[in-house]
Amino acid sequence: MTGIPGNGFMADTPHDSDGLTLAKEATDDISAIIAASIRGDQSGFTRLYEQFAPGIYRLCYSLLLNRQDAEDVMQEAFVYAFRNLARFDPQRATFKTWLYTITISRCRNAYRRKRLPQINFSTWLNIAAPRSETPEAMMAQRAAQEMLGEALIALSPPLREALVLRYGHGLTYREIADVMNCPPKTAESRVRLAHERLRTSLSRDAQGILEELLSF
Repeated sequence: MTGIPGNGFMADTPHDSDGLTLAKEATDDISAIIAASIRGDQSGFTRLYEQFAPGIYRLCYSLLLNRQDAEDVMQEAFVYAFRNLARFDPQRATFKTWLYTITISRCRNAYRRKRLPQINFSTWLNIAAPRSETPEAMMAQRAAQEMLGEALIALSPPLREALVLRYGHGLTYREIADVMNCPPKTAESRVRLAHERLRTSLSRDAQGILEELLSF
């Protein structure tokens, strides 16, 4: 039932009138699916899972850095959400934000118990190949990737969470604030502070990779 979603960072999408119309239609569709699920329609649960599982898995993996842990926490999040679906209040948050909030909470419980592994972040960050294919350029790129990975692991959980939600999932600062239960200004400051912490600890080559990934 689980799947491995694609990598990559997303920029914010302009909110024109067509976009707002599509967003409202999508919200109405989700509301109808949720209502059907609450009435006991199992296909509703399946549709919700299929629509949101890729993003939830990617969020879990971005924070836990372990495939099995990510899959386990994703399942826990969906089980909790489905059991408490009647408690979802669309007046307080979108379903996506509500689900992300549940997932972040489960991730925090998981990574408090475990030390984050040292991994190659290029698999998560979708880092492009070096412009030059010479051995020297490839070695420099690999060293910069490793330095960036270590710097990301060294970030405090709130800063890493804000960074992942912003650039890994394209959430607005208001949406990040809803997920992390903080004011929008705090969410924005966490993303900015994460940028500053990364830049401070990175070499020039690694900073170049960071700017390509987190262009803003």
